Amino acid sequence: MPIVAQSTETTDWVSRFADEVIEESERRASGKAASPADAPVVVVASGLSPSGPIHLGNLREVMTPHLVADEIRRRGYAVRHLISWDDYDRFRKVPKGIAGVDEDSFLEHIGKPLTSVPAPEGSAHPNWAEHFKAAMTESLAELGVEFDPISQTAQYTSGVYREQILHAMRHRGEIDAILDQYRTKKAPAKQQKNQQKPVDEAELEAAEGSGAANEDDGSSGSAGYFPYKPYCGNCEKDLTTVTAYDDDTTELTYTCTGCGFGETVRLNEFNRGKLAWKVDWPMRWAYEGVVFEPSGVDHSSPGSSFQVGGQIVGIFGGKRPIGPMYAFVGISGMAKMSSSRGGVPTAADALKIMEPQLLRWLYARRRPNQSFKIAFDQEIQRLYDEWDKLDAKVAGGTSQASGSGGGSALPGDVAAHARAVGTAAGELPRTPRPMPYRTLASVADITAGHEDQALRILSELDPANPLASLDEVRPRLDKAETWINTQVPADQRTIVREEPDHELLKSLDEPSQQSLRLLLDGLTEHWSLDGLSHLVYGVPKVQAGFPADATPKELPPEIKTAQRSFFALLYHLLVGRDTGPRLPTLLLAVGQERVRTLLGE
Repeated sequence: MPIVAQSTETTDWVSRFADEVIEESERRASGKAASPADAPVVVVASGLSPSGPIHLGNLREVMTPHLVADEIRRRGYAVRHLISWDDYDRFRKVPKGIAGVDEDSFLEHIGKPLTSVPAPEGSAHPNWAEHFKAAMTESLAELGVEFDPISQTAQYTSGVYREQILHAMRHRGEIDAILDQYRTKKAPAKQQKNQQKPVDEAELEAAEGSGAANEDDGSSGSAGYFPYKPYCGNCEKDLTTVTAYDDDTTELTYTCTGCGFGETVRLNEFNRGKLAWKVDWPMRWAYEGVVFEPSGVDHSSPGSSFQVGGQIVGIFGGKRPIGPMYAFVGISGMAKMSSSRGGVPTAADALKIMEPQLLRWLYARRRPNQSFKIAFDQEIQRLYDEWDKLDAKVAGGTSQASGSGGGSALPGDVAAHARAVGTAAGELPRTPRPMPYRTLASVADITAGHEDQALRILSELDPANPLASLDEVRPRLDKAETWINTQVPADQRTIVREEPDHELLKSLDEPSQQSLRLLLDGLTEHWSLDGLSHLVYGVPKVQAGFPADATPKELPPEIKTAQRSFFALLYHLLVGRDTGPRLPTLLLAVGQERVRTLLGE
């Protein structure tokens, strides 16, 4: 069975996978089409279990095939990206910290299909699965992910898979023989080289996946092996054992170890049960004609679903998809999250603090087998700086492919940028005037929700081209404000002094007093973001006898020490701490008159 190679090249991984998927699709269609328009529809797939909040690790299950499908679509081919909602899976455990869920009262639902479990209290949705599907669907729309949803509850309960189920039961001996090759094998304990080790309980939860990978591969008892498990007609749970089956009549008898109920049904008309996971997945590959589907670590170890499915799929007349194993997605700063839910952040959580372009870029720029972290802490500011720098390079056409020389963007970076800002359908909505995220966060921090103050400060950043409305910096401003309000601890928030620190001002020596006078004398002339940056860095240089515009190469090392001391003094006088937002932004936020008062003028 062909598997997409885990390339270590620095070129665009999406294009390489798209090449292989198109080639595999044409091979299955027995020949290359005359044009993309004449080619068969390329089917890629993802599977998501709405067993709880669908976290950022699960998002890789969607983003990997989405990016590949979008590249294929850009080339003119018809593509279907299927997302199978595994909402007919059993309810395995009650997730911790879910709002509106009393953990003890929900224990009675363990073993039922997810669509038979009630939604958390206060939810607008009819059941547990729909509640968690809705949040993910909304996030995928914001991310520009086009897909065809498939509810496995709807597929199974409407009889869509009836022939596949009967086929699996007729060939249960062959399926059992394949599964038996792996039942005694264990995954190697040694961690893979590219896998980042989860570091806390919540990240371990993310690494576990849905739990389907560890599900039983069918029921074996005195009557033999059966790849099908009914849900009980009395308690609705899957605590059932098939005790007899007749291939000719399709009569199936089962008993429930949970409530003691038992019955005999005709499987050719019975729709309340499902195939065991290791049989269900390859059955769907064949039924849907899937050409590309990635798999998580939990599905990719020896004897697990993806490997075993590669043999079982032949029983259904299909082929295993090509696709990479994708690595762990970690979270930076998760311990500081203020989520009432607890646990692992979701795509919706990330989209509250970052624009969809940034989140798409984080998945697009790393090969699926590379682990990476999504920042909820101060690191988000550095990521945004990196993104804005790349955005500016691409806007200016400074790529190495264009031969523009040093400081240019690599072709792979340009490709990742293109995949982040839009899809084959067009560009995603973006902030009209994307000011630096760290600046917007600082302004949101200092102004504490006062929009008129925020507009005043942001307008003064560039006096030659003042901001006319906060709408010009939205939604980025709103994301930065949410980050400040939900992810920054209270003791790190910026509170400007109400009154001058008279004791500190009186204790200052002559050099410190002189530095403040130099700053105050230059405020009016330099009252802009660039001007104040030049001023605050220039004061220590001038005091030491150097020009304010002297470069670091022209200065002795002690100037850096003097600058740090000067900055710390300003922070103490303005906000009572020795650190804070960037000083130029802080000075603009405080306002010239109040700055003069707090600095003792």
